[in-house]
Amino acid sequence: MKVLVYGSVNIDRVFSVDHIILPGETLKSTRMSLSAGGKGANQSVALARAGSDVWFAGKTGDDAAWIIKTMEEAGVHTEYLCHTDHPNGQTVIQLDRHKQNSIIVLPGSNGEIEQSEIDAVLPHFEEGDCLVLQNEIPHIGYLIDKASEKNMYIVFNPSPLTDDIPTLPIDKVNLLVVNEIEGASLAGLQPDADFDEILVKLEEKYPSTEIVMTVGSKGAYYRFDKDIVFSSGVKVKAVDTTGAGDTFLGYFLTYKNEGRKIETCLGDACYAAGIAVSRFGAMQSIPLRSEVDG
Repeated sequence: MKVLVYGSVNIDRVFSVDHIILPGETLKSTRMSLSAGGKGANQSVALARAGSDVWFAGKTGDDAAWIIKTMEEAGVHTEYLCHTDHPNGQTVIQLDRHKQNSIIVLPGSNGEIEQSEIDAVLPHFEEGDCLVLQNEIPHIGYLIDKASEKNMYIVFNPSPLTDDIPTLPIDKVNLLVVNEIEGASLAGLQPDADFDEILVKLEEKYPSTEIVMTVGSKGAYYRFDKDIVFSSGVKVKAVDTTGAGDTFLGYFLTYKNEGRKIETCLGDACYAAGIAVSRFGAMQSIPLRSEVDG
């Protein structure tokens, strides 16, 4: 089985601060680091390090050559990646003393992906292959429709959450991966809604879609066809939560494709995410399979 990640590549600029900045406030940063990121790129590396045979498609600027090299060294195939002379996608990340983050995204080259480029990539994949999507590139609805026509297994992580997500053909998605905030929003509930209620509402709304919902350090849930599985998280000393969800997705999907039980997939993916948050950076924090399996 081949996995295609169609998504973003970002240059992450991470500023360590005492607290997330307030309107009108000027705040001194104690540290700045430059790292490889972008949800699509992160998830492709997580999938590759977990053991999946993964291809990445997207669009990058010349300033991202070092990120592409990092992805290739992790085992990601990048021959379907397009290039532009314009600047690459960028993020500015505030990381506070509690290791929570706030992120500003400039799409850059990620926003220049064209439908013709998508049409050139998808013929290289077939029924039963996986398509993994996030929400940092355009034409998500088009990608879902075209992959559905090919009977690909579609995985969608609707992050960052935007107002147009409910208008997408999510009913054609096979696996929806959300955190509790994203899940509550898609379910039409308040952010502090009960986890079980969120899962019930999501299943009612998307009955043919498997739902995975991560709930931070508490763990993760899986719900499909009225069955619910929960696995607790791993308690670690977090230093940077950036990329934790991407790590979880890469390991969960890899283990699921290998035929492991869902409870095991959830638990091991939570463990992989726990390793990631104990390290700085997004892509660079993603663990190797040998670290997760022991």
